[in-house]
Amino acid sequence: MGKNDIFNCNNTSNDLKICGSGLPIYLFVAGLHGDEWRQTSELLLNINPPENGTLAVIPIVNDGEYISTLDDQYYTTLGSKIIDAVESLHPDVYVELHSYSAYNFAKLTDGERINKTGVPAYIELRDGVLLGSVAPYIRLNHFSMDALCISFEIQKDSERSIHFAEELLDVVKNCIKRDDFVEYLEKMFPSQAKRAIENYKKFYGL
Repeated sequence: MGKNDIFNCNNTSNDLKICGSGLPIYLFVAGLHGDEWRQTSELLLNINPPENGTLAVIPIVNDGEYISTLDDQYYTTLGSKIIDAVESLHPDVYVELHSYSAYNFAKLTDGERINKTGVPAYIELRDGVLLGSVAPYIRLNHFSMDALCISFEIQKDSERSIHFAEELLDVVKNCIKRDDFVEYLEKMFPSQAKRAIENYKKFYGL
């Protein structure tokens, strides 16, 4: 399938659900490892199509074993279906939904995270929802620099976090291009937007 193919909700499987038609193409994935699916997958199972374009979702990538997405082996093992979807659909917008326990908040948002894990810290937007980039492996090897590739971390067992994540997904699925989401961030969360842009440019040498 290429970017000009037309999809509809009849083109579904246990792994991949596709709604809408035309461009842009959005790919949202959840339940990437361990028991994250318990907090994140329902958001994608219940999501509505975008106003324009095609939305593809993988509600549960893997519901058992845990390998960090920062490990390059993740996308060739547990996450191989993500790569299959990316190579098939060539999405313009890619979103990963993760979940975290409250006691890991400090570790995920640690200003020294880039020195400890090799990637920038997540940034809290609101209600425990954190914004970050996806793993460098998939970002650099499977997307152009013009694509929007983001990761949201949702706090486990927090209804407020889940509801706000739902709002964010509705925003992202109607962003025609990367700059649309940047403009949303700058308007609604100016200080977080500034840090996120600085982190992105610094990390990717832009």
